Amino acid sequence: MIFHVLTIFPDFFRGPLDYGVLARALKAGLFEVRIHDLRSFAHDRHRTVDDRPFGGGEGMVLKPEPIFEAVETVWPERGPGRRVILLSAQGRLFNQRVARELAACEELFLICGRYEGVDERVAEHLADDEISIGDYVLSGGELAALVLIDAIARLLPGVVGNEASVRSESFSADGDEPPILDYPQYTRPAVFRGWRVPEVLLSGHHAEIRRWRRQAAWQKTMRLRPDLIQRHRTEPPAPEPLKQASDSAKLERY
Repeated sequence: MIFHVLTIFPDFFRGPLDYGVLARALKAGLFEVRIHDLRSFAHDRHRTVDDRPFGGGEGMVLKPEPIFEAVETVWPERGPGRRVILLSAQGRLFNQRVARELAACEELFLICGRYEGVDERVAEHLADDEISIGDYVLSGGELAALVLIDAIARLLPGVVGNEASVRSESFSADGDEPPILDYPQYTRPAVFRGWRVPEVLLSGHHAEIRRWRRQAAWQKTMRLRPDLIQRHRTEPPAPEPLKQASDSAKLERY
């Protein structure tokens, strides 16, 4: 996949993509990120990309001409595998389902808004989708673009070393099931400041561990994000008695 990013701050992306999973995947050629400077598509002496809004109001608005020219220069033709995304606080909410949807594309063109917004003709006649990463306002779309790149790229084959871990993360779901949070995770020591790891996780009984994790994930979702369950009108599975490890020696080994 190729991510195109249109921004007035091309240097913004120099650091965040140089670390961790994304850096390794970029180096391996599993996906590409191409940064385009919006001012390169403005042809007046001052390379102007914004102007005052018609009708009055505070702030400045990004002009349509350089944005249209940028997309049409990079993509003289738009095929079905190419989508233009306008990053905007007014767009539909980005989530894991949308990330999976966009991961099926061949190329994405991410337009980073700035100032008081973008001329509405970009949303109406150029963008295929308008996406927000949350119900709040950022100074610009650059951070949102990074969020989309990270969330989408890690769904691509080979980007995450253990692809099974991607399928079991928070907000993942199969079929008609609602997305739920990931189950609680624990590591050594087994006892920290008197707080003990659930004994079932030390039992070695994999079926019991899977059952506990499933139920714990539901309970955590109901406590922290009940909206995820209510949105799908789905009841959590009936609780089953969990088999606890009775061998205290198993706990002492950790």
